[in-house]
Amino acid sequence: MTVSSAPGKVYLFGEHAVVYGEPAIPCAIQRRATVRVDPRSDGVTRVEAGDLTLDGFTVEYTQSVEDHPEIDVPEHLLSAATGYIDVALEQACNAVADPATGFDVAIESEIPLGAGLGSSAAVAVATIDAATRAMGTELPPERIAELAYRTEREVQDGQASRADTFCSTMGGAVRVEGDECRNIEAPELPFVIGFDGGAGETGELVAGVRKLRERFDFAAETIRAIGNLVRAGERAVERGDRRELGRLMNFNHGLLEALGVSSYTLDEMVWAARRAGADGAKLTGAGGGGCIVALGDGEQLLTALDATAVCVDAFQAELDRNGVRAEGA
Repeated sequence: MTVSSAPGKVYLFGEHAVVYGEPAIPCAIQRRATVRVDPRSDGVTRVEAGDLTLDGFTVEYTQSVEDHPEIDVPEHLLSAATGYIDVALEQACNAVADPATGFDVAIESEIPLGAGLGSSAAVAVATIDAATRAMGTELPPERIAELAYRTEREVQDGQASRADTFCSTMGGAVRVEGDECRNIEAPELPFVIGFDGGAGETGELVAGVRKLRERFDFAAETIRAIGNLVRAGERAVERGDRRELGRLMNFNHGLLEALGVSSYTLDEMVWAARRAGADGAKLTGAGGGGCIVALGDGEQLLTALDATAVCVDAFQAELDRNGVRAEGA
């Protein structure tokens, strides 16, 4: 069995605006999804999700069946196990000369599902790397990132950006603007994550911002303002200016609130982190629930988040400079 892992991510700046060609800066974090892949020749794919922060499950189906069997798990978890995995495996098979017809796939993840930390991107990236290596082909990282982006784009009905999958593949801090993606130099960035136990519906949130942008000029201007903020943030990252980074994170959160993608629980955790001395704090990802990221050191932030009624988990997550990688079986 071939094993790969890939990191999750937080957004320093730029979520939602990146969909409209504005820049974004996501950072890989030291929380990983690990995928084990073993090709088989009987046309059956068997996916086992042992730990996706919800109850684990196993589902088995043939690739010739369009409708996967109904199982007693939440729809978005089933989608993670079949939708992203199906398309990632299809992309992997298309990339090799002698593809397998079925697979055993086992997923373990430290990344909460749908919470803004890039769980689907990490699973897609790790699946493509493990599957292609299991079929005898080792792809360069840039190719893995491209195939993973195609996976997310197909599953998300064309609404994905390259940010999550490129960051998960390459690791470190990255700058994404349209089709242009590159790593940028970044200092050590100590992150504290607060998780409200929920998961926003990415498609609905992205569609809501699109409708707002089409209806109101101020929404389009807000998206452009986020792009300008990202450009200022990139300069702060390169200078290693944590105080300025924090100020811009706070500003970015306010702009995302104006676009209607925050929530009471996210705002509560953001303010708890700020009161506890964070350099800055904001939601990360699509919003609507899930996670916030605070820039700052130590137990004081964890204690403050744990003390809020809305936070179900808080943890530290340093910048991960390693992207997708092979793991021991």
